[in-house]
Amino acid sequence: MALQPVNLETQLARQQSKETSNLLEQVEAILKADTAKELQISKTLQSGGKLSKENHFNFDLLETKNIYHINSIKSICIDYRLRFLDTKYFKNEFPLEAIQKIKYLEKSHNTKLSGFKIIAPAKLFKLENADDPLLFAPIGNGYYYLIHKWGNDLHPLRKLSMLPFKNLENVLISALLLSFLITYIFNYKILNSDTQSAQFIILFLFMFKSVVGVTIFYAFSQGKNVSSANWNSKYYNA
Repeated sequence: MALQPVNLETQLARQQSKETSNLLEQVEAILKADTAKELQISKTLQSGGKLSKENHFNFDLLETKNIYHINSIKSICIDYRLRFLDTKYFKNEFPLEAIQKIKYLEKSHNTKLSGFKIIAPAKLFKLENADDPLLFAPIGNGYYYLIHKWGNDLHPLRKLSMLPFKNLENVLISALLLSFLITYIFNYKILNSDTQSAQFIILFLFMFKSVVGVTIFYAFSQGKNVSSANWNSKYYNA
């Protein structure tokens, strides 16, 4: 039987077909593993995962600008009336970029992250009844690592508008100022009269009592509390 001459083009095409098939299988396997990893991370975020106060990071790979102490987080939450809670209470979808950053951190630090926390306005959480999310993972000793920020920035006047709700002292001061303003608007002529200044004071005290009464009624009926008391509360009426 005579040997057939080898057609290099045919052999090259066969080899390329084998390599392409193997390459496609490898890519498909990588994509499946990648998708499974992202689904696992998403499930951990939504369920809260295991309770963890720290993660095993490689500190040489961490960015210092992303490390925050619990005191700084608490201060920001109180100033802007935000909540700092487990991710399982977050009712919105987590962006793909956040999941990919977690996946990158787990790979580069050779660890599995858990105990995720998030800063956001109360309306973005599924709170139990009793504009700018930040995703964190605990490092330990009261420190948290900022993983991802998304959404819109807070309104520039949010801190000022939430100042009256910062603590009980601010509520009382705001009530005093509002009472004086209302009394002055409706009785400014009395304030300019030396003989009737006592009447102005009486009206002011009456107005202050009314404002405080309305504030207390609203607080109890709506289950509201000052920011310093509910910044890390999982309850809606706290």
